[in-house]
Amino acid sequence: MRRVTLALHGLAGLREVTGSNDIDLAAAATLAELAGVDTVRLAVCEDLKPICEEDVAEVRHAARRFELRMPPSNTLLRVALEGRPDRVVLAGEGLKPGAVAAPLDLQGRAAPIEPVVRALADAGIPTCAAIGPELDAVKRVHAENIPAVEFYTGGIVDLPLSERGPELERLSDAVRLAAKLQLEIGIGGGLSYRNLHEVLVICPAVEWVAVGRAALSRSLLVGLDRALRDLCKRVE
Repeated sequence: MRRVTLALHGLAGLREVTGSNDIDLAAAATLAELAGVDTVRLAVCEDLKPICEEDVAEVRHAARRFELRMPPSNTLLRVALEGRPDRVVLAGEGLKPGAVAAPLDLQGRAAPIEPVVRALADAGIPTCAAIGPELDAVKRVHAENIPAVEFYTGGIVDLPLSERGPELERLSDAVRLAAKLQLEIGIGGGLSYRNLHEVLVICPAVEWVAVGRAALSRSLLVGLDRALRDLCKRVE
């Protein structure tokens, strides 16, 4: 059965925009797990905004299974080592300040990623690489001894139908290679209640699905519990 990961950092963005003190990430994590979500996730950036270290500590305490998504930097390595997530998802920096939805560029990085991966492994924290659906990227993840990949689907799901088909095939090829290399496989980025089925049909080897804003947006209409129970049914 596929697992569901709920990204909660969208709530922190709402908290920052509204200045509200009533948005409780730890409570949201508990409610998400009660609704059937397997893992809750926070994403941190170099400036530690909108997610701060206190958020990481509180959600870690509340969640049974907690992931941290972050760029592979020494500054954030300290946050991860202190926060003790169940897994760190290594990703790229967003194009805008505070943005986190960007895949990791293993080829174009100036600094090597191996020291961060090794430091986390030494602390007993497994890693996953959020990458684009490219065969070379899958091979580099395998070469870096990273045991899992999460394919970034944000550049695919919003394309026009005429352009989406070839990109989905490219994703399918990358998923098959990752499965052949015995990597754990997830998808995330731009996934919603409307487009999720289309992606899962073409990529049956996917083991988990990461969803954030789509689920949080639906929860404004039907409540968090109902929104997440519906999501979990669609992922099965």
